[in-house]
Amino acid sequence: MVSANAFAPVAITSRSDFDESIHFGAVVGLGPSGTVEYAIGDPHTKIYPRSSNKPMQAVAMVRAGLQLPPDLLAVVCASHDGTPMHIDAVRHILAGCGLTADSLANTAYMPLDVEAQHVLIRAGQSATPLVMNCSGKHSGMLATCVHNGWAHDPSYLSVDHPLQTAITGTIDELCAEPHAHIGVDGCGAPAHAMSLLGLARAFRAIADGSAGAAGNQVYAAMTSNPEMVGGRKRDVTLFMQHVPMLMAKDGADGVFAAALPDGRAIALKIADGGDRARAPVMVAALRALGIDVSHVEPLVQERIMGHGRQVGIVRAILP
Repeated sequence: MVSANAFAPVAITSRSDFDESIHFGAVVGLGPSGTVEYAIGDPHTKIYPRSSNKPMQAVAMVRAGLQLPPDLLAVVCASHDGTPMHIDAVRHILAGCGLTADSLANTAYMPLDVEAQHVLIRAGQSATPLVMNCSGKHSGMLATCVHNGWAHDPSYLSVDHPLQTAITGTIDELCAEPHAHIGVDGCGAPAHAMSLLGLARAFRAIADGSAGAAGNQVYAAMTSNPEMVGGRKRDVTLFMQHVPMLMAKDGADGVFAAALPDGRAIALKIADGGDRARAPVMVAALRALGIDVSHVEPLVQERIMGHGRQVGIVRAILP
């Protein structure tokens, strides 16, 4: 369980040159050898990585026989914006295994992208599982089930379904620790909890090749198709576009994880679940590992607005 003692100050929000808010969190950075190079807060604190688990889930699916081209595998790893390119990719995955969007059992939701939301609203349409940000993961889950002859009705979300059992085993392996808990994610899929350190180890394993051929496929898919993993303006996409070879994945409630093929990896959690400090802290965490963030930092800066103009920023205060 999360303890308040696990977190330390990691960022400050200023408005008009006056500090307004302080953000607490925990961060762990692994060096090339996989040892902890630095930690703020308790790296052993247990968290729900939420959608930061998707690369691990995708590794399990590929190991179970899921075969997709890189752009479609990237959307399986995504918390996508729900734009036409994302929805077309999900439909393509489903069609490839003989299914339609009616088979998706994830929660109905509007697209994350505001423009995509407005298009649906103007067309008189409402929230659906297809446009929800996790539909790529769910289409991959269904395709994996069809490939293996497993049930592909809504029971594919049950924790004891063969698909979810395979995912649990893969997550435990990649994190190098048993999962701490399994809950229900916002999309309806099982949500595994593990330590922040375990999350960093899992991303390292996928990026550096330790996760094997399936991990290599996931890493290549994400890093070669960053817009499929998030969207044109999303911080996760911008990090992968502007930090060479970086694999990154955001997660709800203030989680972010990233890794490079040389073994350096980061996982962070903002204590109260807010996302405002997440990108600035990731920039500082990458810099602390000696990674060049000069090109991405201005693109993911969290700006504080006042009367329609920028009057402040969220700045990381990692030691």
